[in-house]
Amino acid sequence: MTGEQALAFGLVGAVVALLVWDRLRYDVVALLALVAAVLSGLVPAEEAFTGFADEIVIIIGSALVVSAGIARSGVVDTLVRPFAGLLSTPTRQIAFLAGSVGVLSALMKNIGALAIFLPVATQLARRHRTGSHKVLMPMAFASLMGGLMTLIGTSPNIIVSRVREEITGRPFAMFDYLPVGAGLMLAGWVFLLVGWRLLPKERQGTRPAEETFAVEDYVSEVYLPEGSPFVGRTVADLERLSEGEAQVTGLIRERFRRYTPAADWALQAEDVIVLRGDAPALQRIIRSAGLSPVGAPKDARSANLPVYEAVVLADSPLVAQTARRVELGRRRGVNLLAIGRRGSEIAKRLQHFVFKEGDLLLFQLSPGTSTDAVADAGLLPLAERNLQIGRRRPAWLPVGIMAAAMLVLAFQLLPVAVTFLAAALAMVVSGVLKPEEAEKAIEWPILILVGALIPVSATLQTTGGTDLIAGWLAGVSRDLPAVACVTLIMAAAMAVTPFLNNAATVLVMAPIGAGLARELGLNPDPFLMAVAVGAGSDFLTPVGHQCNTLVMAPGGYRFADYPRLGIPLSLLILTLGTFLIVTVWPL
Repeated sequence: MTGEQALAFGLVGAVVALLVWDRLRYDVVALLALVAAVLSGLVPAEEAFTGFADEIVIIIGSALVVSAGIARSGVVDTLVRPFAGLLSTPTRQIAFLAGSVGVLSALMKNIGALAIFLPVATQLARRHRTGSHKVLMPMAFASLMGGLMTLIGTSPNIIVSRVREEITGRPFAMFDYLPVGAGLMLAGWVFLLVGWRLLPKERQGTRPAEETFAVEDYVSEVYLPEGSPFVGRTVADLERLSEGEAQVTGLIRERFRRYTPAADWALQAEDVIVLRGDAPALQRIIRSAGLSPVGAPKDARSANLPVYEAVVLADSPLVAQTARRVELGRRRGVNLLAIGRRGSEIAKRLQHFVFKEGDLLLFQLSPGTSTDAVADAGLLPLAERNLQIGRRRPAWLPVGIMAAAMLVLAFQLLPVAVTFLAAALAMVVSGVLKPEEAEKAIEWPILILVGALIPVSATLQTTGGTDLIAGWLAGVSRDLPAVACVTLIMAAAMAVTPFLNNAATVLVMAPIGAGLARELGLNPDPFLMAVAVGAGSDFLTPVGHQCNTLVMAPGGYRFADYPRLGIPLSLLILTLGTFLIVTVWPL
């Protein structure tokens, strides 16, 4: 081992140790490693930032924007609604979501399949308070296993097929991977239904702020206009729009008279309807019935104003005051839509409601009002939720953008990075997302982590460290049984792929596997299959595959969380994979 090789192995080992130690944020560790690699001469200074130009950075950032576009369109709520009541536990959510992502990953790029279901998983976890971190990593792992089933599922399969063509004259066909890949996908899916319990039960700082302060119900006052299709229909008809998640608690007629309506009461034009429910349920009723929030500005729809959520702070000038008394809308430009207070019933009109510390408000800002008005009112804004009360966005548009992107990828018309970037831009240009919303959707620390570590991990290859590993494997394998050689090749590919691009792993390991088979006088096919399975089974780190990286921030994961679930899954793949490979592809 040369000095440069020892330095490269030491640097990579130090990065892993710091990430597991978890005392420094992961993007800081990555930048420290990049600077150390440049100062030590392992990475030339002019190549220090090449990782930020890698297509993986573009894919991850664009996929987050596309996922946010789907989530904010309201289509996620429509998809989740029919079966949301059944998917009330992490096990049930994983059964449906991981299974769906795995099957879809066999037919398209696994990063695309994961991006489609990411907002669905987040919505289900929010609704049932189950914690998205229990579901997102199993989904990412399922997407990797699903990619093992077909030629187009993941890039290592395509490269292995080309290597086989060079060796035997015949490439692997589309479904040659299916017997092994389907068996591994099924076994891995069953394991994830139980194995998710290995993940941390709680993650400090992983819950969105809106869940930290969330109340069971908001109360909102909405106006029933003359043209609404619900004029003349009953209270029960209106409540059915929320599928039991919101109730009509009052009707205000003749301007000031308030009634507690029965389910069969007919609604009249110009009724003020008092609704109680969580924010997404209120959103469904308001949008579906064509209602208008009483506190919303008249030009809210034309201005496409977002809905904000904030908590009243102890030093807020609103405390012990009412919205009418402080002229919240006229003087401050804060138009109140709904109020929530944990453990309390709200019986007064919203304009006469006396604010307390900890109250949660839904509101819009009048056109031209600066967001500084929120701070001036003593309100702490929470992370903006996917609420479009009083504004409509066509649900078909983001779905159509995603579908078009998937078709482009399926027919390989454009590279993955270009396709996802185009889809993200389409979300902004079409108005599904505002530019600032798209910017907020991108997890910048994750992109810094990936971009900084790409040249660092590449030092293993540029210094000849991977060749050193290959020579050691070849020497050890000659004294092992044939089946054990297949296992060793797969294990080596699994160990290397977190630190190399999985395509680079195949380019390094496939010739080693084929050469070893030739030396032993064995069929090269099982060895090439072992390389494909190993390179596609990166369950140990968040940086080896973009699917793992994509769920890191939304799930609030730490580096050490991945091996907790990934090590037993890797052992399962290693054991069962060897058996399936030598059974389907005899030695």
